[in-house]
Amino acid sequence: MRLRQLGTSDLQVSEISLGSWLTYSGGVEADATAACTRAAFDAGITFFDTANVYGRGAAEEAWGRILADYRREDYVLATKVYFPMSDTDRGLSPAQVAKQIDASLTRLRTDHVDLYQCHRFDAQTPIEDTMEALAEVVRAGKARYLGFSEWTPDQIRAGLEACPDDVTLVSSQPQYSMLWRAPEAEVFGVTAEHGISNIVWSPIAEGVLTGKYRPGEPVPVDSRAASDEMNGFIKQKLTDRTLEAVQRLVPIAEGAGLSMPEMALAWVLRRPELASAIVGASRPEQVHANAAAAGIELSADTLTAIDDALGDVPVTGQRLAPGASAEITRR
Repeated sequence: MRLRQLGTSDLQVSEISLGSWLTYSGGVEADATAACTRAAFDAGITFFDTANVYGRGAAEEAWGRILADYRREDYVLATKVYFPMSDTDRGLSPAQVAKQIDASLTRLRTDHVDLYQCHRFDAQTPIEDTMEALAEVVRAGKARYLGFSEWTPDQIRAGLEACPDDVTLVSSQPQYSMLWRAPEAEVFGVTAEHGISNIVWSPIAEGVLTGKYRPGEPVPVDSRAASDEMNGFIKQKLTDRTLEAVQRLVPIAEGAGLSMPEMALAWVLRRPELASAIVGASRPEQVHANAAAAGIELSADTLTAIDDALGDVPVTGQRLAPGASAEITRR
């Protein structure tokens, strides 16, 4: 497993990281969560990403129990704040930041996270208030570094401008895959300009890029798409047009001597703007299969063949993520 520098921080993160969005928030059982986490350590994965909203704390609680068996210095832990935790608890106001970091640390059974991320931009709170509150979290030793997920280029600039002198933003977490290329339009350029690394989510498009979903056929019974707890987002990707394009990738992967997940992950990791690709897994063998992509470099011919196979199917251009807004509020 290769490591990459996380922005201007002193953190080294594994190229492949383990996430907990739909899986460990309730999509899979506790035993599977523990088995996948152990498999991650066995495979050299040392970067774990979660959020307070995943299962309304369930994912953090699960990892709090499991990671207690490992030395804190042996892994990098990230969580996020913004989405509703109750009818009244949401956003990035100073009061919410202070409340939610303490709640996350309690569930995670640790005194600090390595990376604390704004899950979205809070257009209802002045950005100066948010950044000062986050700086207080760092000063208190409750987080080592700060990041964000799915901010627009203008929001990134506003956040950087509002940072107190003793803190900055070191990471960005956008969706990115062969099928979703929106960050290439502007986000990667802005983050590179400011020394911010990207940690991308859904690099295998929730499993669509494995090729296991075939046009005109029922979804596999043991797949994410067949799970009522985990299929809320994947459905929009399961069009015949998309699935037919993905099937055109299969002989390309075979010709390169790679599995489909390896090719999909190597494709995103080809970008120097990335520090890590977050994968989800419901079985330990999936963790090992994904970890095998670290260090793989795709040839120019393979990259060209991928583009030719997918044609105009991939999403391009700057896009707003679900739950995001382009607005900015200042004092």
